[in-house]
Amino acid sequence: MTEPQAAALAATFDARLRALDGPSVEATRRARREVSALIRDWPGVDVLTTAHLLLDRHRWVAYELIYHHSAALAMLDEQEVLRLGAGLDSWGAVDAFCRYIAGPAWQRGQLPDAVVASWASSPDRWWRRAALVSTVPLNLRAAGGTGDRTRTLAICMVLVDDRDDMVVKALSWALRELTVWDPAAVQAFLDEHGDRVAARVRREVSNKLATGLKNPHR
Repeated sequence: MTEPQAAALAATFDARLRALDGPSVEATRRARREVSALIRDWPGVDVLTTAHLLLDRHRWVAYELIYHHSAALAMLDEQEVLRLGAGLDSWGAVDAFCRYIAGPAWQRGQLPDAVVASWASSPDRWWRRAALVSTVPLNLRAAGGTGDRTRTLAICMVLVDDRDDMVVKALSWALRELTVWDPAAVQAFLDEHGDRVAARVRREVSNKLATGLKNPHR
């Protein structure tokens, strides 16, 4: 497939979304599933090309196209992951990137631990959040996670003192996902780091450990 062909498919997807009356997330995802069916037999490189053409306008759709195409997903390496992560500027963009791109690539051994660790030390709040949210697929059953205490807690430890709200919320999320597999390790983390753990994180993770819910009284 040529780049013009990929551009034509991206334009077709754009047109499909414009035809929807105020497209909802579910309607957009339904359109994505239709495109995934059309490109099921494409080479991975062609899917990546198409995803890059959609990235500026439909970032999470581009990520899902890759995630749901085994050949494209297998091609994610450090360079490709960083290209796909360029321009992250919101929690929604970060979370989609981590759920469908960075986390799965890391989980599959295609993204080195050192790369994710470097994000945790970034001056950019979105990349620090990305380091934490990338641990979620390691522990999320729906993403094939089987529990990864070592890699999850290594990232959490680097960012335990960070008080940026986007990072604090991500730290809570990372620890809560790990409670499913290793509640003792999560409790030990809270005990070891004491008041260094933000109050919100301590409250939500303690609730999860005690009740299975982040906010049991809501």
